[in-house]
Amino acid sequence: MIRLHHCPQARSFRTLWLLHEMGLKFETVRHDFFDGSMRSPDFLALSPAGRVPALEIDGRVLFESGAIAEYLVETRPVAGLGRLPGEEERADWLEWLHFAETIGQHLANLTMHHITLREDWMRSPTVMRLEAKRLEKVLEVIERVVARHDWLLPSGFSAVDTNVGYGVMIARRFVPPTLLPAVDAYYQRLAARPAFQKALEQDGPAQIYTRDFYEVPDV
Repeated sequence: MIRLHHCPQARSFRTLWLLHEMGLKFETVRHDFFDGSMRSPDFLALSPAGRVPALEIDGRVLFESGAIAEYLVETRPVAGLGRLPGEEERADWLEWLHFAETIGQHLANLTMHHITLREDWMRSPTVMRLEAKRLEKVLEVIERVVARHDWLLPSGFSAVDTNVGYGVMIARRFVPPTLLPAVDAYYQRLAARPAFQKALEQDGPAQIYTRDFYEVPDV
């Protein structure tokens, strides 16, 4: 049994999408990002930080999306979405897997200031501006790579495209896609994948990001 604990638009989308890419059977338990239920003792027993994803699998629970991706591809290698120890692209695969967290750091700060902090007086336009620029800079790293080949690795699509691809998807809310045409084309390729479409449909209505784009307010 595989059971994914998920919130719409949250980082658990990475795992949701990857499970579909791998063709695995799984159950989904939906949670609300804002109602405080992920602070309940029952959920904290699954995910000590009170966040998603939490994946019940093989008699245990994993609660870090990068670790989940690595575990899935190594325990179920037939899908071909990992690069295992000893393979030529292993180091690059690991680099991209962790680079997804660099993107996530900036997205988390932008989400905090634009969305989670509900009152204007709590927010910092300076932080919003700085983090949007920092996000743009990390997207430029992807731009240089996907301008040369379709996916992050020359050999083709892999699980790191789901983890980084989620970041690219959410980044479009804060950095205009027109600034980085190769990243935009990369996103369009990702969005055309059947597994992405299945995950997006299962993700449900927007809960966190209800605007197409979040402008930095005037100081």
